[in-house]
Amino acid sequence: MAQQTIVITGASDGIGAAAAHQLTENGHKVIVVGRSAQKTAAVARAIDAPFHVADFADLTQVRHLADELTASCPRIDVLANNAGGIFGDREVTVDGYEKTFQVNHLAPFLLTHLLLPTLIESNAKVIQTSSIGARIFGNIDIDDLQNEKKYSPKKAYGDAKLENILFTKELHRRYFAHGITAVAFHPGNIASNFAHQSKGLFRFVYNNPVTRLMLSSTPKGGAALSWLADGTPGTTWRPGEYYENKKIAKTSPQAGDMTLALQLWDRSAILAGL
Repeated sequence: MAQQTIVITGASDGIGAAAAHQLTENGHKVIVVGRSAQKTAAVARAIDAPFHVADFADLTQVRHLADELTASCPRIDVLANNAGGIFGDREVTVDGYEKTFQVNHLAPFLLTHLLLPTLIESNAKVIQTSSIGARIFGNIDIDDLQNEKKYSPKKAYGDAKLENILFTKELHRRYFAHGITAVAFHPGNIASNFAHQSKGLFRFVYNNPVTRLMLSSTPKGGAALSWLADGTPGTTWRPGEYYENKKIAKTSPQAGDMTLALQLWDRSAILAGL
């Protein structure tokens, strides 16, 4: 395959860092994006890649990131929206939005929108790191996107991962004819640090030395992302779908609700100031 320019968010650790290493080894130009300046720089240095720092809990930083990428990348073949996490008590960001919703959905929605001219020109692939949590915990109330009425860490996370799939489907509907191919996937239950800010069951499973033995490795999760980035849409995988273990998978029934997908897109655009 010809060399691609691949932007990976959430690449300072976990499956994002693993995929960055794998895709570099496959001959691609990877651009590393992360929240921690020190960790992001370390990953970039190890693979001799450029990097950018942005905290998705601050939409001003997301806008600056989009400006930096637009200025430095005349072409983006793959945008991997991989940044995310599950958190503890309900927390509101500097932008006034529930943190899980913003970091997992609203920030990548904004970044993708701001990069659309470059993505369209590049016939880009847009990859969303979703989760099986969409099916297990997701239940979106379009009038309560920030879970002010029924907040729990697992519900907020499940909703956000379901929003990743709905965003993928609506992005596909709107922009497939313009050359963008969108896909969402579950990387597996990975032994990473993504739940270190959470509490309860998630924190126990992902931080307990015994239960972590039952989780998959970060290279395996990274390989799921790399497979999509390396693959050919329409041949390797089908645009507009959600994948688990390299196969189209069932998820929440709400993921097939295209009216909900449209409503989510429109409300996200308003919240992101677009």
